[in-house]
Amino acid sequence: MEPGTARIAVDLLGGDDAPAVVVDGALRAIRVDPHLHLLLVGPHEVAGELIDALDPAQRARVTSRAVRVAVGMADHPTAARAHSTVRAAVAAVHEGAADGLVSAGSTGATVTAAALGLGRWPGVRRPALAASLPTAAGRVVLLDVGGSLEPRAATLARHAVLGAAYATVAHAVEAPRVGLLSVGTEAGKGDRVRRLADGVLAAQALPCGGHYVGLVEGYDVTLGARADVVVTDGFTGNVLLKAIEGAYAMAGGGPAADTTPRAAALLGVGGTVVVCHGAARADDVASGIALAAHLHRRGAVERVAALLAGTPPADADLPVDTTDTEVTAP
Repeated sequence: MEPGTARIAVDLLGGDDAPAVVVDGALRAIRVDPHLHLLLVGPHEVAGELIDALDPAQRARVTSRAVRVAVGMADHPTAARAHSTVRAAVAAVHEGAADGLVSAGSTGATVTAAALGLGRWPGVRRPALAASLPTAAGRVVLLDVGGSLEPRAATLARHAVLGAAYATVAHAVEAPRVGLLSVGTEAGKGDRVRRLADGVLAAQALPCGGHYVGLVEGYDVTLGARADVVVTDGFTGNVLLKAIEGAYAMAGGGPAADTTPRAAALLGVGGTVVVCHGAARADDVASGIALAAHLHRRGAVERVAALLAGTPPADADLPVDTTDTEVTAP
């Protein structure tokens, strides 16, 4: 267990099967990690049930913030602008009452609330969700897996920098190899966005000694031999991620299934934010809480932001995207 206290705000009403699976997941997390503190954001009676199930020593590490309003999975992401559990969890991080937050609710609402409440890093218009996948050669960071819907060359170029920095900070990858997901590895393959981004990435400096290896294909994500970081748009990444998870489930699980991504880190906002699947189970929520604690203890957000600030963008001549965050809900 990593040392150091981690205070994580948990959205009790986020997810298809909330609050039951969220409560169960939070119970598992607090019992496993003796240095974990939880701030439960949701109805008072739901938080009370969780606290009552703990022994006195564990109860001392749990507090609550009463909020009864949730953003529904089918609601528009802008619903997160109003008072809700996810907005209150973001506020707790902003106020310093929590070191990070976890939600299995609407991804769009979580990204929107985080961007509004915590701010975006300079040069990042569209935050990215980064998932770490098991491969035959270790792990690969796949981003974006649902933080931003529209594919743009400038966005892909910035996400390559985010991914390289995250792989180094979160997984201690030295000189990360970064690939751009396409339909072939030969130059010129893919749609206009991919072809444009390929040229930008070839000229762009990457942090931590990272280097661009060119276009990669879907099987490179699971084999892990060519790249440590694979960049794509949020729509494609989300579809690919769920296809990989489905393949593991169809194969009957096994060691790889135990390390499939049950949560993704949101990169590009001023705080530690972890998003779980809307269909998350209790162990998924527990894994998301553990990931948020891990990122806080490593100072991941601050370190990735610092690395990003030290990398000059090569995409300055591309059209600047000034629209609000457009998201999809995994």
